Amino acid sequence: MSGHSKFANIKHKKEKNDAKKGKIFTVIGREIVVAVKEGGPDPANNSKLRDVIAKAKANNMPNDTIERGIKKAAGDANAVNYESVTYEGYGPNGTAIIVDALTDNKNRTAANVRSAFTKGKGSLGTQGCVSYMFDKKGQIIIDKEECDLDADDLMMMALDAGAEDFTEEEDSFIVLTDPDDFSVVREALEQEKIAMADAQVTMIPQTYVELTDEQDLYNINKILSLLDEDDDVQEVYHNWDE
Repeated sequence: MSGHSKFANIKHKKEKNDAKKGKIFTVIGREIVVAVKEGGPDPANNSKLRDVIAKAKANNMPNDTIERGIKKAAGDANAVNYESVTYEGYGPNGTAIIVDALTDNKNRTAANVRSAFTKGKGSLGTQGCVSYMFDKKGQIIIDKEECDLDADDLMMMALDAGAEDFTEEEDSFIVLTDPDDFSVVREALEQEKIAMADAQVTMIPQTYVELTDEQDLYNINKILSLLDEDDDVQEVYHNWDE
């Protein structure tokens, strides 16, 4: 299971997140709008909204920003209607890339995503062309420095709550769940006051592709940074062994 460690290196994640803080708030802001439209503004009756709020808090989004987002989404009948779209494609040397987007203009987003792939010498594929290489899982990452429990106690707590797997990495603990059980497990840990560095349903590669050629490395970084800059893009999953 140590293959997950590249996603779970807290320091790496924090540095990355700090650099993208503005983008992350935009991403979460859209997720709040969608969650409120689908299930209403009261987190007590809307588990999807509860999950988005937990993600927002893990990314240090201020409470008043979260509240404002919920109020705005609830009170604005003309709020932008975001649609969820997923694109799949290939980067250099057969690396698999999945792009999740929330957009109010599918044509614009498709063009931007295609352009990002093309500029990095990759190619967009058809739906399903790479997603079979990933497992959809709920993933909760807990920073060891923020957690008073020892590994065994935390593992029992997570498994009792319904988690599928628990691993210990250098600076973190990782809890994996079935996507359908994610909210229940996350809330159980939250009730025990367990601080989470990250908590979301994600796509975990079954195997990883190593890139050594300088041009390949340049190209995959090009694709990922262009996708990162696009406000419509919510998440990018890939199997490049960074």
